Amino acid sequence: MAADIPLGDRLDDDDYPAYTMGRAAEMLGTTPGFLRAIGEARLITPLRSEGGHRRYSRYQLRIAARARELVDRGTPIEAACRIVILEDQLEEAQRINAEYRHAANTATGTTGTT
Repeated sequence: MAADIPLGDRLDDDDYPAYTMGRAAEMLGTTPGFLRAIGEARLITPLRSEGGHRRYSRYQLRIAARARELVDRGTPIEAACRIVILEDQLEEAQRINAEYRHAANTATGTTGTT
């Protein structure tokens, strides 16, 4: 399946599961246990290799890094995961809202600078 996708496209894809658990933990400066814990909290769901090993994308590593920042500041892991989920949902809602505003302004011919 991945062999069907050109290498350059996979390297540029933020969602491509390129990192093993060990490499992901090393990049984040944390332990595999931390990655398992945020997986159990449903913050991220790693894909699995054919051998059943967890694989993480760059997007997932950014999410995990944000959770780690909160945990490092003393936030319990469950709460940190919930905060990151809510932040992600808010960002997506704001993006969609901006798209709707732009579409409405385009349809009415206004600039939307209010």
